[in-house]
Amino acid sequence: MKPSIKPANPNFSSGPCTKRPGYDLAALSTESLGRSHRSAIGKDKLKLAIDETARLLKLPEGYKVGIVPGSDTGAMEMAMWSLIGPRGVDIFAWESFGSGWATDVVKQLKLDNTNVYTGEYGELPDFSQAKSDNDIIFTWNGTTSGVKVDNADWIADDRQGLTICDATSAVFAMQMPWDKIDVATFSWQKVLGGEGAHGVLILSPRAVERLESYTPAWPMPKIFRLTKGGKLIDGIFKGATINTPSMLCVEDYLDALNWVESIGGLDAAIAKSEENLSVFTQFVEQNDWIDFLAARPEINSNTSVCFQLKADADQVKQMVKLLDSEGVAYDIGAYRDAPAGLRVWCGATVEKSDVEALLPWITWAYEQVTA
Repeated sequence: MKPSIKPANPNFSSGPCTKRPGYDLAALSTESLGRSHRSAIGKDKLKLAIDETARLLKLPEGYKVGIVPGSDTGAMEMAMWSLIGPRGVDIFAWESFGSGWATDVVKQLKLDNTNVYTGEYGELPDFSQAKSDNDIIFTWNGTTSGVKVDNADWIADDRQGLTICDATSAVFAMQMPWDKIDVATFSWQKVLGGEGAHGVLILSPRAVERLESYTPAWPMPKIFRLTKGGKLIDGIFKGATINTPSMLCVEDYLDALNWVESIGGLDAAIAKSEENLSVFTQFVEQNDWIDFLAARPEINSNTSVCFQLKADADQVKQMVKLLDSEGVAYDIGAYRDAPAGLRVWCGATVEKSDVEALLPWITWAYEQVTA
């Protein structure tokens, strides 16, 4: 029978993910709107976003946070084009976005001494191949495969190279070993449900040292430049952005950060996401027609949860359309390059009660298309 209870919020998209519970656009401060982002109020708001990010993420002393254009993609491109080149590069990819970074390094920057290690959807690559002398590029959470890194033990403490981590669907949802990460990038639209177009770039002191001692051989677009005269443009990390940001998006991000604080901070946000995943785990254990795409429990993402079903691609598409038309779940089809299946976001902005209400509908939809 068709279930009678629907999720109160059917937004299960993996990016942008749903807004925080109780979100109200009217509650955002508007005093910075219509003002220059370089005015005192504009800089203060941007600096507040930077400072609160560092505080809530518990970043080590000396790490810098900057707001940059182009979402997580812009932040990652900026990092790669600015930092890599003086050493060999080891790239680890197991889904579409990681593969995209590999393509940029190999085909756009055309660096020699580049190694690309890949894993199939649902698996991780062989991290034991990482060399401490090389720079390392990897994603922490594979948004399109539902597979996350389970530990950073494979990253050497005495490494000579830098680690550059795309952490866009992991930050604020998973514990990040910052001592192992020299560069991290993420976007507001992931995990916290912020608006798109802005990225966050986090640099360790080692990354800053590289920036100030190395000049790339290729021309650098203005929008990528992090140094001037051989010194870090420190203003980027104090609220003086490279280009004009949307102050409305900044206010929206500040609202999300305030919400994280209100629920108990980073640890509470992570726990909420993991609790949501546990609901899915129990569901999978009880039904033999659905399984996680992740091959092992310890690498199963607690944000972008990917499922494979005993159904063909057309049947899965029918399920997705059914759930959408019923107003039960929006945007939960697998990523276009991934195996046919479902991808359901369960980060902290998703309520556990909505996850629980969704499950009977997934069962109903499956029975409808496979009957």
